[in-house]
Amino acid sequence: MKLAREKLMDMLSKMYKIRFFEEKVDYLFSLGLVHGTMHLSIGQEAVAVGAVSALKSDDYILSTHRGHGHCIAKGADINLMMAEFLGKETGYCRGRGGSMHIADIESGNLGATGVVGGGIPISTGVGLSIKMRKTGQVILCFFGDGAANLGAFHESLNLAAIWKLPVIFLCENNMYGMSMSVKKAIAIKDIAKRADSYGFPGKVVDGNDVLAVYEFVLKAVKRARKGEGPSLIECKTYRWKGHSKSDQNLYRSKEEIRSWKKKCPIKRFKKRLISENILKEEEIKMIENEAKEVIEKAVDFANNSPEPSVDEIFEGVYS
Repeated sequence: MKLAREKLMDMLSKMYKIRFFEEKVDYLFSLGLVHGTMHLSIGQEAVAVGAVSALKSDDYILSTHRGHGHCIAKGADINLMMAEFLGKETGYCRGRGGSMHIADIESGNLGATGVVGGGIPISTGVGLSIKMRKTGQVILCFFGDGAANLGAFHESLNLAAIWKLPVIFLCENNMYGMSMSVKKAIAIKDIAKRADSYGFPGKVVDGNDVLAVYEFVLKAVKRARKGEGPSLIECKTYRWKGHSKSDQNLYRSKEEIRSWKKKCPIKRFKKRLISENILKEEEIKMIENEAKEVIEKAVDFANNSPEPSVDEIFEGVYS
């Protein structure tokens, strides 16, 4: 698939921003500056960027507890994201939501949820809304392999199929639902095979190949816009870090983690751009440095932002 050089540069830039953002907040967490917990997607950048790059600006996404990459790929303000992580008033949720609850309605990001699979039935509702309003939009719903065993997953796919809703169900299969290997949790080889039960396409994609993800999601998007209904895409990838910050990684070997790090999606994309004479090494280095600078400026913005006022602690709280 032939893409414009500018689009490829933007995709690489976003992958770098996701990687550097998560490495930075991981470091800030170690200093005690990020409260609660975090779920990092380091190693999964190709899924977020490849998938979201296939959307239009007014299309929607629904994210997960591991959703920082989805936010950045959809065009979130990284300053506001960093401020939210550090609990500052200038954050997306005024410092009250932390890492798992960022929403950016203006960019079409309808929000993340700490509930496993919580976005799946919501995406079906959004798809119904799109169809009733006849806007031609689509909704891309991210979820993990662990969510694919929930009842809400099957109910949502069934409804979306019956009503031919413009939903792309995207499973980020990073091989583990918390500490449970997908091999022990699901009897079939591919989660995407479950789409057969509902009569719409299910495709397995190499989740570490950003252009493959883009290509498959774009096909699903075009199908949805034509009124042909949903698709299920399973992106097979791997998270380098633990499930959350409390995860000691006792359920998988260091050798396994190292083997997947050799499949780094950023290095892979970079190598392809150079080999196909799309970008030179120095141009890629410039994109990398610019991404690092964006993250450092975001840290400065967050550090210089005010703390929430105790007087306003009950705002947004309902009983």
